[in-house]
Amino acid sequence: MKYRVVFRERSDRAGERADDPPSFLEPELDDETVLDSVFVGRTQPDALHSSDSIEEDDDFLSLGAEIWEYDIAEGKDEDFKAALRNSGMVMEFEPMQEEDEPAS
Repeated sequence: MKYRVVFRERSDRAGERADDPPSFLEPELDDETVLDSVFVGRTQPDALHSSDSIEEDDDFLSLGAEIWEYDIAEGKDEDFKAALRNSGMVMEFEPMQEEDEPAS
């Protein structure tokens, strides 16, 4: 089963990644759960202005999102979903349907 996962991501003043959201998930999983993971995209924090930096008053807007797709081993879905909930970094996740997956 494949899942699309949206992680919360903090950014520094330049709008660059301040943490690695998927790394918060790894300690929650055993080695057999995730077969493959693919980075899909990233949304910029709302606080970036035309100066391409986050101003002091906008620090609370320094959150963006990273989107990943995970291929999960058969029978490990519940373990994976529990790890997502326990990571503290996942904003949302959903199983991918066959039509969501790119053709090989």
